[in-house]
Amino acid sequence: MTTQSLQDFTQCAIARDLAHCWHPFTPQALWGREAEVLMLQSGKGVWLTDSLGRRYIDGNSSIWVNIHGHGHPHIVQAIQRQAATICHSSFLGFGHALASELAEKLTRLFPSGKLTRVFFSDDGSTAIETALKMAFQSCSQTPGREQRRHFIAFSNCYHGDTMGAASLGGVSTFFSRFRGFGMQVTHVREMDELRALPTDFTDTVAGIVIEPIIQGVNRMTPWRPGLLRELREYCTQRGIFLICDEVMTGFGRTGKMFACMHEDVIPDFLCCAKGLTSGYTPMAACLTTEEVYNSFLGAYSENKSFYYGHSFTAHPLGCAAALASLEVFEQEHVLENLPPKIALLHQLATELRTNNPYVCATRTCGLIAGIDIAHQDGTPFHQDERAGEQACFAMRRHGLLTRPVTHDTIVAMPPLCINEEELHLLFRAMDAGIREGLDKLEKRP
Repeated sequence: MTTQSLQDFTQCAIARDLAHCWHPFTPQALWGREAEVLMLQSGKGVWLTDSLGRRYIDGNSSIWVNIHGHGHPHIVQAIQRQAATICHSSFLGFGHALASELAEKLTRLFPSGKLTRVFFSDDGSTAIETALKMAFQSCSQTPGREQRRHFIAFSNCYHGDTMGAASLGGVSTFFSRFRGFGMQVTHVREMDELRALPTDFTDTVAGIVIEPIIQGVNRMTPWRPGLLRELREYCTQRGIFLICDEVMTGFGRTGKMFACMHEDVIPDFLCCAKGLTSGYTPMAACLTTEEVYNSFLGAYSENKSFYYGHSFTAHPLGCAAALASLEVFEQEHVLENLPPKIALLHQLATELRTNNPYVCATRTCGLIAGIDIAHQDGTPFHQDERAGEQACFAMRRHGLLTRPVTHDTIVAMPPLCINEEELHLLFRAMDAGIREGLDKLEKRP
């Protein structure tokens, strides 16, 4: 296509978007008014290309989903083969071999006999919904546990946006208007606060939910070492289900296949999504124990069945992509190759904190970095200034796409396949974008 044709195509696509589309987590009144609308057209490896042919590093893995890079031939070919065979079949009353194989492979990522059952769904929120409903129903139909109808989550947590998952949420911006719906939830900040809860209350708790090792939406904040192991012991002692939300942290993000493996913790429920298919198709899974599974068995008249599911549960295209992604982990020794990349990301984030006058703090965990920004004198930007967004808009001119997770925390979370040269490019673009975007705010009267 000629340059003019590309421009015409792009303007037509933008006009249709502005006329008809509604974007998630986006103030629509500002959409298309203060920054150019990018129409992303293709991707290869860690690179994205827009409809005008401009290339960008995918700095947040397309909202934390992409693991092995865009257009990976092994995953693409697996999807193509499956699409030529069958794209969808019902998992309600039927099975298929890909789902059987994937379930087995997921359970084998953990010690034998631990997480033995897999329930497939669509995305991270529905994986959390699955765990909540399973925990609640399991208690309700187990003698001596019927009173356990409550859940505990941690302050500033984020576990998804469907109503049950949203009821866990600890970030008021997203969830305060929906309080009173969904599950009964109590929030705690740390283990000391959890231990201080009275026994007559904890005896009513079905499950405790945590993002292991690092909280995502809470400014990419790592937990202190040992907390997850303490939480596992606490739950075991009190007969409470431990639910690990590995939607963001799963599949290598933190340097191990799952974040809970850093502290040798096996939860009662493990929820994964995003990276399950390396971001190639929507799919999620909730892994649980044989004990939980057995609590749903009984005579038909007992009505113990788990009446929950989705039209696309265990859909064949997703299973094919997920199996291919697991094969890439083995074939390309992905986890084994991560340590030097993780060390370099930490080094570059530290240098950014030292050299950029607007960066006031950085936190890293695996190939995840949270970059806090503030005025040069250290005072915070006002939320209405949307400093993080302004910095990210400026990064585009330097070939980087990412987003803030709050108005003053920017995320760097590239695909695991990123190489050292690309990591240097990413942080140079981040440095330049933060300086350019925030210089304008700094100079305002």
